[in-house]
Amino acid sequence: MRIPRPRSLAGQLFAMQVVLVAAIVAGCALFAYLTDRSQAEESARLQSRATAAAAARSPSVVEAVNSADPSAALQPYAESLRRDAGMDFVVIMDPQGRRWTHPEPDRIGRTYLGHIEPALRGRIYSEQYVGTLGLSVRTVAPVYDGGKVVAIVSAGITVDEITQQVREQVTALIVMAGAALALGGVGTYIINARLRRHTHGMNAAELGRMHDYHEAALHAVREGLVMLDGGRRIALANDGARELLGLDEDAVGRHVADLGLPRPLTGALLASEPRVDEVHLSADRVVVVNTQPVVGGEQRGTVVTLRDHTELQALSGELDSERGFTQALRSQAHEAANRLHTVVSLIELGRADEAIVFATAELELAQALTDRVVDAVGEPVLAALLLGKAAQANERGVELVLAADSRIDDGVIPRSLPSRDLVTILGNLIDNAVDAASEAVAGAPAPTAPAADTQAQEDGAQRGDAAAPAPAAPHTRGGRGRVTVTARVENGELLLRVADSGAGVGAADAEQMFHRGWSTHGAGRGLGLALVRQAVHRGRGSILLDHGPDGGAEFTVRLPLHPAEVSA
Repeated sequence: MRIPRPRSLAGQLFAMQVVLVAAIVAGCALFAYLTDRSQAEESARLQSRATAAAAARSPSVVEAVNSADPSAALQPYAESLRRDAGMDFVVIMDPQGRRWTHPEPDRIGRTYLGHIEPALRGRIYSEQYVGTLGLSVRTVAPVYDGGKVVAIVSAGITVDEITQQVREQVTALIVMAGAALALGGVGTYIINARLRRHTHGMNAAELGRMHDYHEAALHAVREGLVMLDGGRRIALANDGARELLGLDEDAVGRHVADLGLPRPLTGALLASEPRVDEVHLSADRVVVVNTQPVVGGEQRGTVVTLRDHTELQALSGELDSERGFTQALRSQAHEAANRLHTVVSLIELGRADEAIVFATAELELAQALTDRVVDAVGEPVLAALLLGKAAQANERGVELVLAADSRIDDGVIPRSLPSRDLVTILGNLIDNAVDAASEAVAGAPAPTAPAADTQAQEDGAQRGDAAAPAPAAPHTRGGRGRVTVTARVENGELLLRVADSGAGVGAADAEQMFHRGWSTHGAGRGLGLALVRQAVHRGRGSILLDHGPDGGAEFTVRLPLHPAEVSA
């Protein structure tokens, strides 16, 4: 047996609205009927009172009452007054209640059916009473002659007449109520047909489940999802998007241009055409942006998906470093083989003493930097990085020197500074410095390193440091390049400084070299310092560009350490 599907939300609302409209119309009709009936009875009472009072004050009535045959004079008068006033009856009687007039002549002379006592006491009195013509609304008034009640006048309208009047009004009311009900039903149907299209015929339970799934999906996916309305305001942003873009809780409803995002990323979000797998930088992340306009006759908004590319980019950088290490080791192995052959040849020639001197000198040169790095840098990741970069630099004819005041004990760097970020910062800075130093040695104009945007000027200004680079010192063709690395802890901060003997950085380039994509090394470069800048930003530190002691550029990075984790 097939279980019937619950009525859709639109259908439920339609049924509820039809019942509600019908109830309102029926209630209004009943209220109008009761009001009209009450007003008709009140109108009949006032009308009968005015007629009875007018007849009681008529001199002709007093004159006829004092005549020998009151009925002969009063019957024509009463009928004429009844027709003119729209009454059902006008009865004139003596003080004992015997009728002198009546719409039905055969009832003249009979006793009046009703209360006349208040009239005998001189008061005009209205009541509902069942008389010879049926239930009626009547008014009884006394007729005075010389201060004495000589007759009584009763004028009234039957309830059947009142009901007939109300029935005519109610008929018109019912027609209007029916028209209102039909109009309300049509309007409700149109509105609910539109609602049915928007809800796709789903009922309230289905919509509720869809909302729950929607909320769960938004919070579950790690990728960022942003929906913009037609005015380029944020209509929805999930947790992933808030994290990747650094959005506040009140971001929904704000225009994209007011979010404080980098200009290229803002331009991608505001673009009217689709964007596919574009790489952009936020404050702390490298994100891959895809946009798709929502179009339905007119542009209604944009759906934006964001993927975190930061870790992948960092891994790519580490892979490049590993490849460099491999090449350096291969080259060193080749050189070691040559030196070993030299030592063996010297021994074969019988010159053992010279072989020992040659081998010892080579060993001392190779071991000197290793001993210096291992002694000064207790952090194993940084020590390994420096040794690997030293080998790479040596293959390119550049000497990598660790400054004498460098000192980082093991365990000093807290968990708040991930090793990956330190590798990103120091590795890219050394690569840039080696590039500059080697190109200066080769006699080429010293290009600056791959670049990205930084907080140098802002953070430098806060520390009182100067950020403007000085002109580069001249270099001699054929000389050996030099890169000096300083790594130490001072004043609760980790200081990393890399200076080179390159041509330095021009003032014009200093403003642009920290923007993503700017590079003098060709297409596909210009991201290294962008990653440095992001890593520094994540560590709540600062990066400063200055003129180095060897004539080239000098980058100084300061990363705050937790006071409890800094050892003296």
